Amino acid sequence: MNVPKNLMYTASHEWVEIDGDKMKIGLTEHASEQLGDLVFINLPEVGDQVEAEGSFGDVESVKAVSDIISPATGEVSAVNDAALDSPGDVNGDPYGVWLAEISNVTAKRELLTPEEYEKLLEEEA
Repeated sequence: MNVPKNLMYTASHEWVEIDGDKMKIGLTEHASEQLGDLVFINLPEVGDQVEAEGSFGDVESVKAVSDIISPATGEVSAVNDAALDSPGDVNGDPYGVWLAEISNVTAKRELLTPEEYEKLLEEEA
């Protein structure tokens, strides 16, 4: 399982790229594999407020619908329209396709290091 070392992770299988006070969020390879082929992504609008630990969107696959859980409280500053148009791209390159960016972060949920995330994956196997 690919777990890039330059990212942080959530226990709900989102990856987080931190750049100053902004956080880009995507789905991990594990999430992509568990869900199967993605057919639809629902994301918030730019300017929407999101809450740490709260759902801010969902992904629909041929198998299930799964919530995307926010790693932080803040404002949605960008949404990846290309991912909305081609949800299957997440399956092909889960770490290359981000879904949303949060800025003006006021609170964060506990993020996992790559090593902690790898351990979580081992425990779930």
